[in-house]
Amino acid sequence: MNAPFSPSLLDSAGVDPTEAQSILNQALAGADDGELFLEKSESESFVFDDGRLKNASYDSGEGFGLRVVAGETAGYAHASEISAAAIRRAADAASLAKRGYSGEQAEGPRATNTRLYGEDDPVARPGFSDKVALLQEIDAFARQRDPRVVQVMSSMHGERRTVEILRADGRLVRDVRPLVRVNVQVTVERDGRRETGTSGAGGRASFDAWVTPESWQGQVDEALRQALVNLDATDCPAGEMDVVLGPGWNGVLLHEAVGHGLEGDFNRKGLSAFSGRIGERVAAPGVTVFDDGTIPGRRGSLTVDDEGTPTERTILIEDGILVGYMHDRMSARLMGLTPTGNARRESYAHMPMPRMTNTGMMGGSADPAEMIASTKRGLYCGHLGGGQVDITNGKFVFQCTEAYLIEDGKITRPVKGATLIGDGPSALTRVTMIGNDFAMDPGIGVCGKAGQGVPVGVAQPSLKITGLTVGGTSL
Repeated sequence: MNAPFSPSLLDSAGVDPTEAQSILNQALAGADDGELFLEKSESESFVFDDGRLKNASYDSGEGFGLRVVAGETAGYAHASEISAAAIRRAADAASLAKRGYSGEQAEGPRATNTRLYGEDDPVARPGFSDKVALLQEIDAFARQRDPRVVQVMSSMHGERRTVEILRADGRLVRDVRPLVRVNVQVTVERDGRRETGTSGAGGRASFDAWVTPESWQGQVDEALRQALVNLDATDCPAGEMDVVLGPGWNGVLLHEAVGHGLEGDFNRKGLSAFSGRIGERVAAPGVTVFDDGTIPGRRGSLTVDDEGTPTERTILIEDGILVGYMHDRMSARLMGLTPTGNARRESYAHMPMPRMTNTGMMGGSADPAEMIASTKRGLYCGHLGGGQVDITNGKFVFQCTEAYLIEDGKITRPVKGATLIGDGPSALTRVTMIGNDFAMDPGIGVCGKAGQGVPVGVAQPSLKITGLTVGGTSL
């Protein structure tokens, strides 16, 4: 969105915006692209564990990064001090990227008046004592919920990040980004055996919007339910079998095993299993995959990306056919395409790159109960945990934190130690049923790439995938 120079982070730091613009324009003369990215952030975190406040922290910071893009080369310099002298030094360093290069400045991103979230300040409200009291209340509620509860850990994190992007055309793009998250972990014990369940939720809003009694009590009940299920779990058998994935958070498998392979930089460099395959069938009919940074209030949503491009809904795979990739300005320019608003960076100390926002698979028409009924022998995965993925080929190993055997069309016993093994491109071709229960995750995702972490969202309906390898304890 457009914003006037005043008030701005430059003004607050005592830097003349006209001088900053002059320095930037000089640095970008003869380059293809670039920007001055400014940021100010505040964050606050609390951890309440074993009946007491274990940790409380507050952080604040500000700084800038200046980027000069020349062809396939980018020069970047950053500093934690916003001053004209620091910006000039950064411009001199970043300008080395264009040495001997003569390009034409790319047209800047389009403007937008859309706002996907307010300028709430989760750090300022509620106050410190109110946040601690809420965590105490969560702890007490969880412990009285079931006599088998032996330990509770809850946490809260809130931040408010203000970013400004100064472009060569003189536009200053400003975005104020609130973000909150609440997590609950419950441990239960029976006959000497302990099991744990977790739940979390959050988004781009104030704590008031997310931390209502209805929401946090629901999180406690979900964490407790998972823990109690795991108390009854037996060892998972191993082998090839059909797998039914539950909706929502399980879209993390799609995000990791497929989504990264659809990011523009990997495809421009020919490193992805999807490189050069636009127009080809890469998934079963009915599979439509999207990335959407425009969903109001969602954890992965952004009004504008970190180059100032408005985010959008991008269809990546349509009815099984690969139709697009996610781009920042650099990958789009080098591939002769249009930026999709997917440039993201962890902070001012990092260069932007193509990254996902909210990524998922659209729903279908199948009744989830039919998926179970049609499965002779298989695994139902209610919740995925951590995993390992090779981004270039999509090979994955994911742990199931909640899983059940399917036998003769019925869910029978819960199992532990189940892992899903395969590769994303192959798994997409083995989707045989797509549920009518599309759901977003509750707002807990963090995505890592090239050492940078950013908040993201995932989504999917229930899915039936045939012939996945399930790792367990026996055949």
